[in-house]
Amino acid sequence: MTRPAIFADITAPSPERRPVSDTRHGITRVDEYAWLRADNWQEVFRDPSVLDPDIRSHLEAENSYQAELMADTAELRKALFAEMKGRIKEDDSSVPMKDGPFAYGSSFKKGGEQPRYFRIPSEGGAEEIILDGDKEAEGHAYFRLGGLDHSSDHARLIWGFDDKGSEFYTLRVRELSDGTDLTDVVGDTGGSGVWDAANAGFFYTRLDPNHRPSKVLYHALGSDAASDRLIYEETDPGFFMNVGGTRSNEWIMISISDHETSEYRLFPATDPLAAPKLVAAREIGLQYDLEEGGDIFFVLTNADGAKDFKIMTAPVSDPVRANWKELVAHEPGRLILSVIGFKDFMVRLERKEGLPRIVVHERATGAEHHISFPEEAFSLGLSGSYEYDTDMIRFSYSSMTTPSQLFDYNMRTRERVLLKTQEVPSGHNADDYVTRRLMAPAPDGELVPISLIHHRDTPLDGTAPCLLYGYGSYGMTIPASFNTNCLSLVDRGFVYAIAHVRGGKDKGYAWYDDGKRATKTNTFTDFVACAHHLVAERYTAHDRIVAQGGSAGGMLMGAVANMAPEAFAGILAEVPFVDVLTTMLDDTLPLTPPEWPEWGNPIASEDDYRTIAAYSPYDNVAAIDYPPILAVAGLTDPRVTYWEPAKWAARLRERKSGNSPVLFKINMDSGHAGASGRFSRLEEVAFNYAFALKVVGRV
Repeated sequence: MTRPAIFADITAPSPERRPVSDTRHGITRVDEYAWLRADNWQEVFRDPSVLDPDIRSHLEAENSYQAELMADTAELRKALFAEMKGRIKEDDSSVPMKDGPFAYGSSFKKGGEQPRYFRIPSEGGAEEIILDGDKEAEGHAYFRLGGLDHSSDHARLIWGFDDKGSEFYTLRVRELSDGTDLTDVVGDTGGSGVWDAANAGFFYTRLDPNHRPSKVLYHALGSDAASDRLIYEETDPGFFMNVGGTRSNEWIMISISDHETSEYRLFPATDPLAAPKLVAAREIGLQYDLEEGGDIFFVLTNADGAKDFKIMTAPVSDPVRANWKELVAHEPGRLILSVIGFKDFMVRLERKEGLPRIVVHERATGAEHHISFPEEAFSLGLSGSYEYDTDMIRFSYSSMTTPSQLFDYNMRTRERVLLKTQEVPSGHNADDYVTRRLMAPAPDGELVPISLIHHRDTPLDGTAPCLLYGYGSYGMTIPASFNTNCLSLVDRGFVYAIAHVRGGKDKGYAWYDDGKRATKTNTFTDFVACAHHLVAERYTAHDRIVAQGGSAGGMLMGAVANMAPEAFAGILAEVPFVDVLTTMLDDTLPLTPPEWPEWGNPIASEDDYRTIAAYSPYDNVAAIDYPPILAVAGLTDPRVTYWEPAKWAARLRERKSGNSPVLFKINMDSGHAGASGRFSRLEEVAFNYAFALKVVGRV
């Protein structure tokens, strides 16, 4: 197709070419833009001011270029922002959840960017603000709160914050009686802490200079953090690690995992100096999760070929694998996602035939029932409870047309109580919209689910524009949930669609396996197949489809841009993982070793090298007519480093044919998640949507 000239003809930034060659397995690659990777990237994550001036100058030139190309959307962006903000209840508040004498919740004040956390007496009384995010964020260009954990005696609160976007969190301890913070300051953490049983100190993960959670330490209140006791050290950089507690406050659990293997170590919360006890040693491909159950642990595992997982039990006295006993058998095609244990019940969230469901298991009798819903496509969230000895659980429900609803559910009486329905202050009539579930035929015959929403008045004759979203990695499933932001496109005649491509677990664990490592290209061909199917079914046309994805979904965007540029009117890639081969060859980067099970290890394996090289977007940029591309990134992002999209944009401009521009927008004050405030984030969404509207001629 001939692409229309949509953008002004402005000279794009053209960074200097400084070729660097790299030879592995007898194969040599040349990277002209490797210099955009700051040698002191670890320092830049902590202090962006130390960025090399040449690199900073180029990034600022990129921002000036995209700002000029998008200048004619200024009023549109204001309108989009106002619409999206108008759908948010500015002084929204969660329904507090009971934990003994108090119920805890969060809220926003009108105009506030950050959440406030509060508690109220369970029997009723005045609300008490225990942490005000807006107050804590004052004076910071970037600020994001981490995890919060109140002590079991409700006297203190552990809270974390990141003020750089680099995800190195600092932990503080707040005295809830007067709102003051203790002198305890613990830096370079993963963002949360968990109390010991006596509330005399807490456990946390320490990040090393390469941003890896390498140690679990114990901090005694009032002590110097430099003297914190080492509980466990993970020496394999290929594994993530986290520490958490149980709702009964009986156990501290250290979970260690990569994308296909897991291991647990645990010890009593009453004995913070105890040596962690190994449950089942890591075994490549064996995954398991532990959940408390009084005198037993529930074990969610894929052991013994249970690809879609089963549930077993283990005695707390000796929970080693030899003592595991089956409770819920493996059922192919029914993927068990999570388990929550209670005194009298066990609850699991599972997905069957592409849709989630909640199943309640009565421990005394083994009787089960599931909570049912009528819509064709929907999303469920299982909140559980702060309390262990309770009959009540909490869950949320939404669909692409139905605002989120929060329920309390009595597992014994099966009574369902609607606590809250998401308010849309500017108004929302679900009857104005249609949601559908389609199945797109992939090249190999698989059927790829598509969830979509459109306005009831949108003509389905091939003239409607479409935003097609995809992810497809790490087994992540993109839910068909209510999204107030996308209504700004839908109300302008867009079809908003989610392609549930392989690499996620939308159709079971096999759906994930068929979209990783040697089969990764299925993710890309599935996405293109979804675009073709939407055109075949007259929902849209190829010159009206804007593809969108972020992080690993941004890698998907880069891959389909190389593979089928003619299928799309525009590509929107947020924090895109586009230089896959270079990153997987650099074992000093934060996430590289833990990612090898997902992508392959091109350092050790020539086959993995060749597999990744064949699809890595940066390595496959060619002299083809790409659609307009917008890449968005954050300078301090430790997950997808800024230089990946910076290099990609430069190489695209150097090699492509045609007149479509490549825009690169970088937030110099944020990381992987973008702007930290809720309204600042809406400004970024408005920019992205303005790009989508512009490339389909709807500005």
